[in-house]
Amino acid sequence: MGRSVSYPTGSVVAFRLLNDGEEDDVDWAYECLVDEVIDTTKATFPSFQRFDGWRGREDRILLRNAFADCGISTYCGLAAIWLVERDDPRYWEADFYTPRTARARHWLGQVSGSFIDLFGELRLVGRFSNGEAIFERSRSACATGS
Repeated sequence: MGRSVSYPTGSVVAFRLLNDGEEDDVDWAYECLVDEVIDTTKATFPSFQRFDGWRGREDRILLRNAFADCGISTYCGLAAIWLVERDDPRYWEADFYTPRTARARHWLGQVSGSFIDLFGELRLVGRFSNGEAIFERSRSACATGS
């Protein structure tokens, strides 16, 4: 069965090529993308703070606010930059006393378009029956010539 880049279930996801044909220093390209995601997200959504963590084994959390995690996952030169409702014990404990889930989902709905515009170069078109994903350049990437 085919495989593609991982990202948490329910995420708003922007896809981008990690290495535009240059195989020399993928680690450097990854670190530059991580820095770009952190800086751009914090500038656009000031409520985010740096956070070093993981969701599962493949999804790295870079930033966190009261409602969401922002992170990155990579596979074979494809990066998924994602935004998803938090799923940690502190979040659910706080939600028990003062419900946050509805506000979190509302906030994610409000910012999802801006998030995709910030980072999306590719758009997921669909998947084959073996699990392989099909992408096309997003319209915003075509318009800017990226």
